[in-house]
Amino acid sequence: MGVLALYGCHRLWMLYHWHKLKKLPAPLEAPSIDCSSATVTVQLPMYNEQFVAKRIIDAAAQLRWPVEQLQIQVLDDSTDATCGIVDNVSAFWRARGIDIEILRRNERSGYKAGALAEGLRSAKGEFVAIFDADFVPRSDFLRRMLPHFSTPETGMVQARWGFLNRESSWLTRVQALLLGPHFGIEHQVRNSLGAFFNFNGTAGIWRKHAIIDAGGWESDTVTEDLDLSYRAQLRGWRFRYVDEVVVPSELPITLADFRAQQQRWAKGSIQTARKLLPAVLKARQPLLVKLEACAHLLANFGWVCGAVASLTLYPALLGRGSISTAEALLIDLPLFLLACGAILSYFFCYAYRTTGFKHARWLPLLPLLTLGVSPSLAAASISGLFTRGGTFNRTAKYGVHSRKGVAINPLLSVHSSVPRLALYIMLILYSCLPVTLVPEMGYWASIPFLCIFPLSFSLVAFREAADTFIHR
Repeated sequence: MGVLALYGCHRLWMLYHWHKLKKLPAPLEAPSIDCSSATVTVQLPMYNEQFVAKRIIDAAAQLRWPVEQLQIQVLDDSTDATCGIVDNVSAFWRARGIDIEILRRNERSGYKAGALAEGLRSAKGEFVAIFDADFVPRSDFLRRMLPHFSTPETGMVQARWGFLNRESSWLTRVQALLLGPHFGIEHQVRNSLGAFFNFNGTAGIWRKHAIIDAGGWESDTVTEDLDLSYRAQLRGWRFRYVDEVVVPSELPITLADFRAQQQRWAKGSIQTARKLLPAVLKARQPLLVKLEACAHLLANFGWVCGAVASLTLYPALLGRGSISTAEALLIDLPLFLLACGAILSYFFCYAYRTTGFKHARWLPLLPLLTLGVSPSLAAASISGLFTRGGTFNRTAKYGVHSRKGVAINPLLSVHSSVPRLALYIMLILYSCLPVTLVPEMGYWASIPFLCIFPLSFSLVAFREAADTFIHR
């Protein structure tokens, strides 16, 4: 709880600087620089994306840019019907004068990093735009983003993610709450303070020379985007974040896919920290940059702290029977306010200021969901300490735009299982034990806090059961 309280203090620090930014005059849309002579390569890495492959290729082909200066690479590692879809759509646009090529490899070595590296070898562009298959860039994306490469040391420009299927379910609404501040607050603050921040793997543009100078794409972590971002910034390249440009994307619609995505991010960030944090601390960088890099790369240890807090609460209460209620509150209340109150305030302030109460009202489900999945994500974070690379588990996407889109549920690749459900039932029963100690110990004021844990595991178990049995 102490470590989570420190994390909460960092969230408040972020919130403070974000409010300062909001008081400044609105930034210009983009520098008035003519980049129309630049050649751009658009890379579309994909693996078994039959529901969204056509949509992203169509969107890339309709980007407003001189045809003779635009190259599209479909980096297709698929083994299913996606291959035929890619071939047909690419042929359609090729017949209309678009320079579009399909690159397929004999084996999926290096996963997404390997595909991007393979495509870079034949990339014609001075700049490389990258989009995952579930993203839908608007036609003016290049015209709005490229002018931000206003100085030769600018190596990457990142746009904000939007969410096509935010309203599909409570799960997608909570995910949008979770991801929104990563762009709207973290990226904005780090960008304004000159701290390191990361390319998010999609919806961004790289200067090709920056990728090469930083050592290229590597697959020894499962977050190749975060890894390359830090290597490039250590080489002196500057990054820009453009909050005004939003690229719609699709959120995972099953708990299993959400958990798998978060596990990859958690594991990969710790792998990147182990790989690059020593170099960051030795680099000739301001102290603020180093401290913020530590907070950024090690943030996923919060999952470990959350899991430990939930799994050790019962023995912790048993071991403090001699402590009075007043003494307990003296310790517990400040920790709770910083660890939980500060973090929730961070998300609430962003949600309310950007979308109003419509989306902020879903905030109570955020701590329940994150605590419920914390044991799985804690295991992934710990794994990142001891392993290199790993399997890049793609997050399944289905072209869902709204609540109506959920009608495709029979096609979902559900990974939930009865053993996992049994584990959650055990966690629910175990997390109810601290509540039984309240009458004996007299900690009546702690009941709302103690009930959070069984509610968290119950919520996740309910969604797990729905994905396992109802959606099959």
